Amino acid sequence: MSPMLRPKEQFAKTLQAARRVSTPLIAVRTADAALTVARLQEGVGRTCAMVQWDIVRGLVALNDAGKKEMGKLVGERDPASVGPVEALVLACQLAEDGMLVYFNAHRFWNDPQVAQAVWNLRDVFKANGRTLALLTTPGSVLPDELAQDVLMLDEPLPAADDLSRILDETLAAAEVPELDGDGCAKAVDALLGLSAFPAEQVLAMSLSKKGLNLEQLWDRKRQVIEQAPGLSVWRGGETFDDIGGCENIKRFLTAVIAGEEAPRGIVFLDEIEKAFAGTGTDLSGVKTELTGTVLAWMQDHGADGCILIGPPGAAKSLVAKATGNTARIPTIAFDLGAMPSADSQNRPSVDT
Repeated sequence: MSPMLRPKEQFAKTLQAARRVSTPLIAVRTADAALTVARLQEGVGRTCAMVQWDIVRGLVALNDAGKKEMGKLVGERDPASVGPVEALVLACQLAEDGMLVYFNAHRFWNDPQVAQAVWNLRDVFKANGRTLALLTTPGSVLPDELAQDVLMLDEPLPAADDLSRILDETLAAAEVPELDGDGCAKAVDALLGLSAFPAEQVLAMSLSKKGLNLEQLWDRKRQVIEQAPGLSVWRGGETFDDIGGCENIKRFLTAVIAGEEAPRGIVFLDEIEKAFAGTGTDLSGVKTELTGTVLAWMQDHGADGCILIGPPGAAKSLVAKATGNTARIPTIAFDLGAMPSADSQNRPSVDT
């Protein structure tokens, strides 16, 4: 049996396989578009012409072969004048095996003209190995017109070893004292879940001549977490020592957080029975979709959980909040009710 590939390696392998079989339309959900472009240049740009488009700069060459294509695509006109639909139309002139990288595709693909222009590239691109790479944000969903024709890939966030490398490079550049093994592990834990660029930024802002301020590092990460609708970091100071009684659950959770596979964070869902109360009955399908998403994610990622049941005042919520502080790990409050409303309010629209 071949060894299991890391998520980053699996992503690169899948992308290479897609190119090898002339997959014409690929959407990449990424938290760091600049890093994705750099990886595309490294993996693809050595052998083909690469051009990118965004709403401000228009068409821009990404490599020497792409520069040669620019004259054919735009001639003497200003490349910045190329709009979201025209960029896709001009892409038909790309050379064999060429690639167009299309930024913030989720902001445009709900427009009928953009969706049609993307679909029009399917057969002509497949004929000679060209690729349209639609860069979008995590969680984006393709419109129905394109769902069956576009290969959706998720670029993984940096793993622990990637963040460890970023930590070492940043500390060396800042010429601050190195961390011991335990300090490095705690710093990497604080950075997990961030993409490479914000990880570098929050790390740099938490450095001083005295070294790395872990508490400040966590504060920066809390700010990033709370930008996601429905998520907030619990800032109370409760621990198990502040809870009278409840010895069984405190003993059990103490064993969990001190075990060999100790959690790195606690996710707290308050009154989950109300959030899931409409499962199977909500005609909109929203609650059913949320239930399936949460349970599928827990199963796929091996996330452990427990349900605390009892009458009001039995310290259910207090125990959940105190678990993170007792283990000295963050407790993240997850408001399921805020998720569907945020999605509907922030759904992008396009004027072309």
